[in-house]
Amino acid sequence: MNARTSDRMLCATIAVLTAIEFLQLSMTAFAAGPIMGELGLTPEDFSFIAAVYASVAILMISLQRWLVERLGGRLVIHCAAAISMLGSILCATSTGFGSFLLGRIVMAIGGGALFTSARMIIHHLLAGPRRFTGIRALGTSLALSIAAGPWIAAEAVSMETWSAIYWLVACMGALAFVLAGLTLSPIPLEPRAGHAPRLGQQVLLVGGSFVLLYALQRYNYDFFSQTGLLLGLAGLGTAGLLLYLWLQHRAARPLLRVRPMLHVRYLAGLALFTFGYLMLGANNYMIPVMLQRTLGFGWETVGGIEALGLLVAVVTFRVVTNLLPHHPAPRKYLATGFAALALFGLLLSRLNTEADLWRDVLPALALYSVFLLTVLPVAAMQTFREMERDESAFANAQQMKNILAQAGIALGITLVTLSQQWRTTVHYAVLNNRVSPGDPAYEAVFNHLRDGLAQIVGPAQATPMATARIAQMLGQQAAMLANLDHFALIAVLGVLGVSVTLVQRVFR
Repeated sequence: MNARTSDRMLCATIAVLTAIEFLQLSMTAFAAGPIMGELGLTPEDFSFIAAVYASVAILMISLQRWLVERLGGRLVIHCAAAISMLGSILCATSTGFGSFLLGRIVMAIGGGALFTSARMIIHHLLAGPRRFTGIRALGTSLALSIAAGPWIAAEAVSMETWSAIYWLVACMGALAFVLAGLTLSPIPLEPRAGHAPRLGQQVLLVGGSFVLLYALQRYNYDFFSQTGLLLGLAGLGTAGLLLYLWLQHRAARPLLRVRPMLHVRYLAGLALFTFGYLMLGANNYMIPVMLQRTLGFGWETVGGIEALGLLVAVVTFRVVTNLLPHHPAPRKYLATGFAALALFGLLLSRLNTEADLWRDVLPALALYSVFLLTVLPVAAMQTFREMERDESAFANAQQMKNILAQAGIALGITLVTLSQQWRTTVHYAVLNNRVSPGDPAYEAVFNHLRDGLAQIVGPAQATPMATARIAQMLGQQAAMLANLDHFALIAVLGVLGVSVTLVQRVFR
């Protein structure tokens, strides 16, 4: 195999490993409603499963470097791909809560660290200009996965074959298994002397992650009835994670070297990544909620329009990677990305119930793509610059970033569901106070509905049906106003992002 063919095979391996993680997350999030319906899961069940998946994935990410040192990259990816395939098959054939939970746990054990492995393949096996080619393969795969996930999930749901999304992930796992065998070396890395995972500390990591993520997920359902308990659980989980980091920091031979990460560039980069993944989690939840539940568009339509809008991410990434070698200063790219986020929020904050998908929604989704594939890649290229010569520190820094990615996505979903619950309640109370018998606007709408329904169901049933219809309209309007509040906040955050980018001195 010549060098050019070898590089192409490596890039294909990197792309498939990246796609497995991001495609399955995107499809699972988009198809959450139909999956719950088919398997008889409650939202609480689905939240529990999501928290378990993320916490197990965090555990496996923390072990990735240690495993590669002892088993070699090829064997680690072979095992991970095979386990991921098994988990995907379990999910595809599941019939209820227990079998789907087991499938997601197995998927997390196998696939949780694949994205980290893809990035480390670039660092180990591609040097100089070849490394940039690998980064392009990774970023393009990430962009395509984010765009294709909603469309594939929507097609599967519309054809009443939701399990197809997991069969697809199983096939990708098989492809990753084959590609790893063709491209990766079986020789393990030289291990760092003496460092090894300690059972108690790893239990602390996975336990703290689960408790925190579970509490965050439960806020959407129990915030008002169990506020104290949930706040206590969130505090306990956070304390557990901080204790884990402190133990790693003070250890002579830690599993994750925290000390090299404690510098301004890396911490600023982590802040950028965390914000980006918060936005990814929040908006991946919010966009389909608004388009499907509030505006009433069908699954297939929403999946198609999301895919078209997010395909701009691929174009954006190609443009950014073409410009970066000649114009590497990051500030202008970050400012552009945050400006695109502000415009995305502004456009969607001005929607109404008569919104047109092509004219009003598609341009906003394109701007959101510009934000994601400008800020995240530039952050990736800037954050780790001071660690690139220390291979183990670089690997640990990548692991820490991807651990925060899992938490950030979950936190984004939680924050947006909480805010929607709160704002919908506020808006409904205001609207309900304005709607009462004797109010001219109320009487006009009520009489119109009652008279129309009376011709179909008779006068006796027309009055209660008209009242119920008005309540439904109030609920839809309150939800719409809450959606608009979310995107107005996104616009404000985008403006703040531009302002911070222009005054900060780390990424210039």
